[in-house]
Amino acid sequence: MFKLIATSAPAAVIIIRLMVGAVFVSEGTQKFLFPAEAGAGRFEKIGIPSPEVVAPLVGGCEIACGTLVLLGLATRLAAVPLVIIMLTAIASTKIPILLDQGFWKMAHEARTDWSMLLGSVFLLLVGGGQWSVDARWTRNRKP
Repeated sequence: MFKLIATSAPAAVIIIRLMVGAVFVSEGTQKFLFPAEAGAGRFEKIGIPSPEVVAPLVGGCEIACGTLVLLGLATRLAAVPLVIIMLTAIASTKIPILLDQGFWKMAHEARTDWSMLLGSVFLLLVGGGQWSVDARWTRNRKP
């Protein structure tokens, strides 16, 4: 368990955690505040099955995992669903743009998705960094 949360990454990782966590918490919250535009309505428009179930599930996951990332608590574990969410978002919304409108239109539309995917993968690889609950917990648990 400790190896999964242990991190030797520098304190500067907090910048990536703040970016990734804040965007996911914001996007997850908007799925509940604006369901027609960002939640079930959006999911239905892009063809996600059972959007009235899936959108709140994704929104709740974004809020929960985004909060964990902000705290640096179970950072690597929290990053896994976020990577899956971003891969799904790219496949369901950006690949169709690529096929219909070309690379540059897709590149423009995918900039946030790409950044969130890479930020989440980064956190999965390095953990929460020295200014995280993970680091504090593992420091306090060493013999």
